[in-house]
Amino acid sequence: MYKFVVLFLPWIVFSQSNFEKGETLFNQKKYDEANVYFEAYLKIKPNDSKTIEYLGDIAGYYKKWDEAMVKYKSLRDRFPNNANYHYKYGGAMGMKAKGSNKFKALGMIDEIEDSFKTAAKLDPKHTDTRWALVILYLELPAIVGGSEKKAQLYADELMAISKIDGYMAKGHIDEYFERYASAEKYYLKGVQLTRSKTAYQRLINLYKKMNLPHKVKIAQEESDTYNN
Repeated sequence: MYKFVVLFLPWIVFSQSNFEKGETLFNQKKYDEANVYFEAYLKIKPNDSKTIEYLGDIAGYYKKWDEAMVKYKSLRDRFPNNANYHYKYGGAMGMKAKGSNKFKALGMIDEIEDSFKTAAKLDPKHTDTRWALVILYLELPAIVGGSEKKAQLYADELMAISKIDGYMAKGHIDEYFERYASAEKYYLKGVQLTRSKTAYQRLINLYKKMNLPHKVKIAQEESDTYNN
């Protein structure tokens, strides 16, 4: 038994090293290099969920949506109560639908929506999936389920979870429907709450759309002051 442990130990160390190297490279955004180590680790630990998720994330980064969907679906099926796996699967399918012809995309809508809604039910504080639902219901034609009312419902849920996400979502909806004055109010509330670069950027983009260069300049200067 002792000899077996001694012989087996280097393989354990080797596999752990592959995962750790892959994770380090992933965090450094060196995705090609990380992928090599994760694939090597997966050969030794074929059911390791974190490795499969990383490989799905890398596939998504390179817009290999089919590959990402396979990875996330395997995780979703194994862990049906994990909200994030439902969200990531729906997100990968949503991006695939965007690059597909209209008829093929229409056939994916129900599964995309179900994935996001399941994630939202499983995790009452999952902000990303609620953002995805806001965008989905805004961009879908009414005939296949698009609805401002539905988008507002999830924006309200975001507001209850996180004020900044709520303000940004409400502003996004108003901007989408060209209610620019109302969108500006929400974005300004977000800016005043956090002074974050992301909030300022939404405000700046709105001012550019409204052709208000003086407000763009002021907002950009404020953003630089608070975020440098």
